[in-house]
Amino acid sequence: MKPTTSTVKLKRGQGMSVIKSVLPYLWPKSRNDIKFRVILAMFALVVGEILGVMAPYVYGVSVDALAPGAGEDQTIFMLTAGALGMVVAYGVMRLMAVGFSQLRDVIFARVGQRALRQLALETFRHMHRLSLRYHITRKTGGLSRIMERGVKGVEFLLRFMLFSIGPLILKLLIVAGIFYFEFGPLYMSIVLVTIVMYIWFTFSVTEWRVKVRKEMNDKDTDANQKAIDSLLNFETVKYFGAEEREALRYDESMRGYEAAALKTNYSLAFLNFGQAVLITIGLVGVMILVAIGVQRGEFSVGDFVMANAYMIQITMPLGFLGTVYREIRQALVDMGEMFDLLGQPQEVLDKSGAKDLTVKGGLIEFDNVTFGYDPERVILAGLNLRVEKGETVAIVGPSGSGKSTIGRLLFRFYDVGNGALKIDGQDIRDVTQSSVHDAIGIVPQDTVLFNDTIGYNIAYGREGASENEIINAAKAAKIHDFIISLADGYNTTVGERGLKLSGGEKQRVGIARTLLKNPPILVLDEATSALDTETERDIQESLRRLGTGRSVITIAHRLSTVVDADKIVVLEKGVVVEEGTHDDLLKHNGRYAHMWHMQETEVDAV
Repeated sequence: MKPTTSTVKLKRGQGMSVIKSVLPYLWPKSRNDIKFRVILAMFALVVGEILGVMAPYVYGVSVDALAPGAGEDQTIFMLTAGALGMVVAYGVMRLMAVGFSQLRDVIFARVGQRALRQLALETFRHMHRLSLRYHITRKTGGLSRIMERGVKGVEFLLRFMLFSIGPLILKLLIVAGIFYFEFGPLYMSIVLVTIVMYIWFTFSVTEWRVKVRKEMNDKDTDANQKAIDSLLNFETVKYFGAEEREALRYDESMRGYEAAALKTNYSLAFLNFGQAVLITIGLVGVMILVAIGVQRGEFSVGDFVMANAYMIQITMPLGFLGTVYREIRQALVDMGEMFDLLGQPQEVLDKSGAKDLTVKGGLIEFDNVTFGYDPERVILAGLNLRVEKGETVAIVGPSGSGKSTIGRLLFRFYDVGNGALKIDGQDIRDVTQSSVHDAIGIVPQDTVLFNDTIGYNIAYGREGASENEIINAAKAAKIHDFIISLADGYNTTVGERGLKLSGGEKQRVGIARTLLKNPPILVLDEATSALDTETERDIQESLRRLGTGRSVITIAHRLSTVVDADKIVVLEKGVVVEEGTHDDLLKHNGRYAHMWHMQETEVDAV
């Protein structure tokens, strides 16, 4: 998959596009309580900033009240009381500014957290709605990293853009106005030029640093993917003694991350020093002019203190501007990747007004179905296959003949290219996907389990299943005795992807899960391939009982497991070349008979 624009860089206007995508989560149309919180938080923000900016003015007045010669017509008591009152007012203003700031955070917290949860949930749901084709072309570690960074980016954007950049702009405008009215246009110009130069330098250097951070992110994602891939394939790594090889692959990515991280640190030092130079020049310039004005009698000592306090007040938030801008810039890139993921089209979609599938008997029809994962490579070529109500049909054939593809199409992981796939006369493209999924149970060749308990994995077959139903399903799958022999019984954790269980044990858990689902249609994709002969016979009996009265498609490589099927279909290159019962196909002495004799020879050789 080619990288999207936002994964390479954030172009002009794209940042605003990302911000617009977030706004509906902050201002939901149907939630007046959330809107009220946003308005209240903005009010607290404005009041807090005004109080914070006015505090230095009161501080300067306090200094003038205490200066020699101030209020010569007043008594010492009145002079002191007035000065102390101004000092108290200064303290109250600072305290109220902090109080309103914290009140703003408290009020807005629910808004921000709700937006995060909604975005994370929507992204998670969308990833599950994307086609199997999309997921097999992407690395799971990379997708989880995109989601994680995107959600964190939203959190950062809300916190700093609303409560750092917004207040900073408001504060700068008020301070510029105060300098204009209190000291004159020249002083305001120096402040504005200093701020403009500071922002220009900060943004320019930060743009360069964002590219370095993008490189660092890419290396981080690559290292994370390699780590997850290696751990998921823990057994394979062990089989081939490749621990050191995997460590070196991981270290190679981390070496690139280290180099990018060093560039980031060096560029940060340059940014910080440049910012310090610019802000110091502006600060010293203003203070020198005010000091000269004090000497000339144009300004008071309180004005000097007030000017210094205001310059320091704008210096402190400006000092964080580089970091905040860089993080907001990076957050926009991360969010862009997440919104690109949300923008990925669903390959398989329900039609507008699609109804639920109604299964009356389970008649399955593949009517001249043509399909290929790649347009240039056809897997099924005009397939015609009919599974009657309550019939068990086995599909056999060499690897790559399209056997497993039939199960994927039936489950509607993909839509057929040409032709139609029908269940009880209903084209599955005309019904909801969820109803198709509910109607079909599948036991795959490789059962993958959640890193949870055995009980949880069996109960996954049907939400809300009772403990007795779970136990009965385990008994039918011939795994109950094994489970109760474990110290924790059904509460035993199976480990990542079920690695704590043997292949046969995992397969039996998968069978129990499908037994619990109790669907009208069954797909058994090499369902007993990981079992020993004795256990396989037991499971086959359980599956036969389960298949009674249901339509069953059995995909098999071992022909001995399908001899009792009502019909056996032989596939080659996506086309049915033979079909019939086991005995009929042997008498025909065609492709099936050849495969049967080949497997019997292999068994005899063993």
